[in-house]
Amino acid sequence: MAVGMEEMEIVKPRTDKREYRRIVLQNSLEVLLISDPDTDKAAASMSVGVGSFSDPEGLEGLAHFLEHMLFYSSEKYPLEDSYSKYIIEHGGSTNAFTTSEHTNYFFDVNTDCFEEALDRFAQFFIKPLMSADATMREIKAVDSENQKNLLSDAWRMNQLQKHLTAEGHPFHKFSTGNWDTLEVRPKAKGLDTRSELIKFYGENYSANLMHLVIYAKDSLDKIQSLVEHKFQEIRNTDRSCFRFPGMPCTSEHLQILVRSVPIKQGHKLRIVWPITPSIRHYKEGPCRYLGHLIGHEAEGSLFYILKTLGWATSLSAGEGDWSLDFSFFKVFIDLTDAGHEHMEDIVGLLFKYIRLLQQSGVCKWIFDELSAICETVFHYQDKIRPIDYVVNVALNMQLYPPKDWLVGSSLPSKFNPGIIQTILDELTLDSVRIFWESKNFEGHTDMVEPWYGTAYSVKKITDSMIQQWMLSAPNEHLQLPAPNVFIPTDLSLKDVQEKVKFPNLLRKSSYSTLWYKPDTMFCTPKAYVKIDFNCPYAGNSPRAEVLTDIFTRLLMDYLNEYAYYAQVAGLYYGINHTDCGFQVTVVGYNHKLRTLLETVVGKIAKFEVKPDRFDVIKEMVTKEYQNFKFQQPYQQAMYYCSLILQDHTWPWMEELEVLPQLESDDLAKFAPLMLSRAFLECYVAGNIEPSEAESMIQHIEDVFFKGPCPMSQPLFPSQHTTNRVVKLERGMEYFYPAEGLNPSDENSALVHYIQVHRDDFMLNVKLQLFALIAKQPAFHQLRSVEQLGYITVFMQRNDSGIRGVQFIIQSTVKGPGDIDLRVEAFLKMFESKLYEMTNDEFKNNVNALIDMKLEKHKNLREESGFYWHEISDGTLKFDRREAEVAALRQLTQQELIDFFNEYIKVGAPQKKILSVRVYGRLHSSEYPVDKNRSEPVQPHSVLIDDIFSFRRSQPLYGSFKGCFGHMKL
Repeated sequence: MAVGMEEMEIVKPRTDKREYRRIVLQNSLEVLLISDPDTDKAAASMSVGVGSFSDPEGLEGLAHFLEHMLFYSSEKYPLEDSYSKYIIEHGGSTNAFTTSEHTNYFFDVNTDCFEEALDRFAQFFIKPLMSADATMREIKAVDSENQKNLLSDAWRMNQLQKHLTAEGHPFHKFSTGNWDTLEVRPKAKGLDTRSELIKFYGENYSANLMHLVIYAKDSLDKIQSLVEHKFQEIRNTDRSCFRFPGMPCTSEHLQILVRSVPIKQGHKLRIVWPITPSIRHYKEGPCRYLGHLIGHEAEGSLFYILKTLGWATSLSAGEGDWSLDFSFFKVFIDLTDAGHEHMEDIVGLLFKYIRLLQQSGVCKWIFDELSAICETVFHYQDKIRPIDYVVNVALNMQLYPPKDWLVGSSLPSKFNPGIIQTILDELTLDSVRIFWESKNFEGHTDMVEPWYGTAYSVKKITDSMIQQWMLSAPNEHLQLPAPNVFIPTDLSLKDVQEKVKFPNLLRKSSYSTLWYKPDTMFCTPKAYVKIDFNCPYAGNSPRAEVLTDIFTRLLMDYLNEYAYYAQVAGLYYGINHTDCGFQVTVVGYNHKLRTLLETVVGKIAKFEVKPDRFDVIKEMVTKEYQNFKFQQPYQQAMYYCSLILQDHTWPWMEELEVLPQLESDDLAKFAPLMLSRAFLECYVAGNIEPSEAESMIQHIEDVFFKGPCPMSQPLFPSQHTTNRVVKLERGMEYFYPAEGLNPSDENSALVHYIQVHRDDFMLNVKLQLFALIAKQPAFHQLRSVEQLGYITVFMQRNDSGIRGVQFIIQSTVKGPGDIDLRVEAFLKMFESKLYEMTNDEFKNNVNALIDMKLEKHKNLREESGFYWHEISDGTLKFDRREAEVAALRQLTQQELIDFFNEYIKVGAPQKKILSVRVYGRLHSSEYPVDKNRSEPVQPHSVLIDDIFSFRRSQPLYGSFKGCFGHMKL
């Protein structure tokens, strides 16, 4: 029973119709119940106040390893992986993560299956089984997860910052664990990892350290009785929360300049100060205020100056790596090659800006403006998926009083200049830590970080050195931001005349189509606008593709100081290049959206190339292409798969080859040519009236297509571009072997793709049902039992309406050819399970998929994404979900088996397989064997030697797009 129950006031958004209740069970477990009668999914999150800081000495990663182990089985549900199986089969998903001080477990599921799912979940914390067999297998999974991170700069630099702190402080630890820390070292000391695991669980997993959030459709009373029944058996050992007072940095770790060598091209600067954690003053929001100013990007800001000088391409500032006892304020700067040469000037300018903040004093109007923006964001926040919501709230419960569980630190409301000044005073010369990373330091370092092998060197710096940097830094005019004109003041909702269910084609001309959908669901003062510029000259060669990419980035670059204010005020825009042109997206509060959209359109129309900015963007794009080879092997395999399947795509190597020759003049000549023929596909949705939507698009047409010398002409009927997909031959298996692009990476990868059909409601639901039923068994067999690798995914694939499924597996234990055999073995094993399925099991799976399909969109962005996908693919099946549910209700078990036998079964006559194999360092000897096979392994297998010869030789599926210019209204 609950000993405490409070109908206390929990601050919630004005627009939030959900009900909340806090209860405390007799075992001291604190719970927040959320009742949402409109939800399609139920969810739960348990945050345990124990993380990697609590790892015993010499067993690094034990808390993270325990998180993995709890998923396996429990005394009440002893069948291995049955928890995950139940959740996935009932339309849900599940995961967990470990941080320094918390471990969070969470899941969601279709609402009618919540009670049993919750019972299985509760057993994690009551009586888990940690079998010896599972222990050994899961140590390998943790090691595989670590292998994946070894060549990631984010993980490497994070650990380096931890490494350069006091050894006795828990912040210094290695947190994820690997084979060495969980198997080799404990064994050498005579320790049994499983015994240590059980001991760690017993000592630390106490109900008084746990916070639970439950999100369900039922009434609060019903949810409460469910929770009391399921969770009261969790033991309470009255464990006190792990605390380690004191900063991780001693004097030797301050005033240091650390040079380190990253994996990827590019130069980064991280300037870090230990500070008082601002969680202690979350209502005053000191770090939010300082991060807002130091990270600002408008005219006069630090970033604006660095950008103008050609030294930086991005800058962010704010609090990071914080706990209740210590924290860091961090400034991250991505440097250009020129910026790398001016590191001292950049640090000098940063300290000059901090001095400006000191001299200006804490400004009330800036705090008030920030507070007003935060308030609008909080009260008009979009609904998000229940699973994400419960995780956020569970983390807040560990830190804030119940009143602020939903708010957290998001509403700074108390103006206290003294507290802001205190944190500002901590950003000093004598406590700074500078981390500078660049490939240029290769061969010039003298130390190696032990866990990831990052090469680095440390140099002590002094006050006088930094003061000298400040003196010699350029004398640029740094200033505080101006008042923000984009803060919305009109948050009223437009009157929707008719409750339209789907987008309708509101307007069509030879220049554009306009799809329109008013908001009838979310009742927020927000809108979503997408303008797709279909320009045939934009993607007709690798050179054109790269120039279009640079064109869109330059536009974003030019707009930044103006549009940054809009972004701060909750109005976002993006300009992205596509296969056949570029897209402009604007989303956020509708009040000032049109002003921003017209400015963006004006910039496109009056586009000029600034040579200095062209050089910076070209350098940035070049590094991105060069860094392609450092992608994870599974990402490389997915890239090759797309390159093989999608007609009219250019390989990154060719694009990298044309880059060095490109000059600003090339873009100046190309941009008008690209825009000379265009067709605009437009989607406008949300709190906007049809007449407003029409006049917006009319304005854009006037800018591009009207006037004495129009910059654009409509497309000829022959110029409408389409995305077409290679049609693999039935009964054939194609395989494409490739060497991993990074010789240091030990991981190999496989994408085993089965192409099935062109978009069709009945075939879609058969494929989706098969994918739902096979997802968990595939993960269990290939990841949990066979331990092929941490990344083991089975999922559907949709290329412009062409449907299929794919296995994605990354491994150090087996080469791609062997993994391919394991996939086939799994499909043979699965076949018998399909035949053994009872009628009830079949119906349950069908009902789970129906529930998933009928799930409502959570917010305008999600709804717009769904409809835009139909428009951009050309399928235009806006009622897809309803139609597929109708098809599902007709489906029989025999039809599903027939579908499997025809398209998926090993050796099926209609089956079409593409196996993309990337060979890492550990399996490089297998690559030449696969590559040089003179005889096919089977009569129906084909080696793809050259992707482009193959693509040219294959038929293509027809496009759904047809010719939009001739679509009937």
